[in-house]
Amino acid sequence: MRLGLRDGAESSFAVRFAWLTGLRLIVLTIVLIVMTTIYLGGIGTRADSSRIAMLTFAVAFALTGVYAAVLRLGKGLPLLAYGQMFIDQIAWSMIVYVSGGAASGATSLYGFTCLCGAILLGLRGALIGLIAGASSYALLCTLLVQGFLLPPPDQPLEAYATSWSEAAFPLVLNLLAMSVVALLGSYLAERLRITGGRLVVATARAEQAERLAALGRLAAGLAHEIRNPLGSIVASIELLRTGGSLGAEDEALCAIIERETTRLNELVTDMLDVSRPRAPSKAPMDFAATARDVVMLAGKSGRGRDVPLRYVGPDSLEIEADTAQMRQVVWNLLRNAIQASSAGAEVIVRVEADAGGAVVLAVEDRGVGIPPEARERLFDAFFTTRSQGMGIGLAVVKRILDDHGFGIEVESEPGKGTTFCVRIPHSKELALAPS
Repeated sequence: MRLGLRDGAESSFAVRFAWLTGLRLIVLTIVLIVMTTIYLGGIGTRADSSRIAMLTFAVAFALTGVYAAVLRLGKGLPLLAYGQMFIDQIAWSMIVYVSGGAASGATSLYGFTCLCGAILLGLRGALIGLIAGASSYALLCTLLVQGFLLPPPDQPLEAYATSWSEAAFPLVLNLLAMSVVALLGSYLAERLRITGGRLVVATARAEQAERLAALGRLAAGLAHEIRNPLGSIVASIELLRTGGSLGAEDEALCAIIERETTRLNELVTDMLDVSRPRAPSKAPMDFAATARDVVMLAGKSGRGRDVPLRYVGPDSLEIEADTAQMRQVVWNLLRNAIQASSAGAEVIVRVEADAGGAVVLAVEDRGVGIPPEARERLFDAFFTTRSQGMGIGLAVVKRILDDHGFGIEVESEPGKGTTFCVRIPHSKELALAPS
């Protein structure tokens, strides 16, 4: 896990960290109660051990307040998590020291910190917790065996392992248990993360499907009511033009009306396409001819008259797909490129077969480009970076390509243009005729 987290991941991490900090506080409280009432038999009974335990708990509780303050700031949380694991493992070593050393039952607390590390930071967190816990526990055992650290004066000496023959078995057993807990915890945390990610994706898809269903009901009701008046408007404009009595200003106004009615009709069509998905009916088709025809048609209508369009590719290139839907893909990508281009900026549509036999469609424009923060949502329905439009055309493209099993990639540099690249995997021998 990287120390720098994106906004969404950072928010999720902060929530997990807050919950685990609260859980840590509960565990500390329980251990404090058990230590003072059961093991030590009251604070005054074993003064030295009680003093060490109370000082350890006081520092741990004070640091919990520090963790809470840093959590409110929301900065440096991964580093704080690593620091918390190191400090907690040292704190548990102090508890182990006053409760029997190598054979203390408090060694299970090392595993708790390893689990917290796995939940917060995955395998790396579990390993850091394991290294910190194993090192501090092994160091404590070594100091006790070598005589550099004596048991608390108020503790019975026979309760502590003071030779390697006594300390080796609990030391190895506890280190093995810590390793198992760390690895198992990291595995379960990773599985939970994957399952949670899938759940988020499934929820997002369900919400999108619900929105599309609502749009479908709305589009079905409005399409007929909108298209009838549009047809009447277009017919009326054509009649006015055939009269021959229109001036230059009237002709310009008629052109504006015709352009806007065409745009409105395209919007209605897009709404119907995205709200009423249809399974593709695959059959052999000449994809190159389809792309070339779309380029020719687009150049004679709307803004295609102001933006030069050029087709680059073979005269014939066969794939297996739904002809109508692939035509829609080319049309939507080309229309998107035209809308992103300024007058006179060329748009190029390329069709070619790569060395592996896959067919590649590339639609290149020289427009303003796409901001990096918008690329992840580029194919979401109703998301758009333009002031006009509803962000439906690219959503239709993505749905059609997903239904076919085809892929699409976007390359864009702000201020220099965008290229949409559709890759159609090889499914049969491609028929490639010379240009």
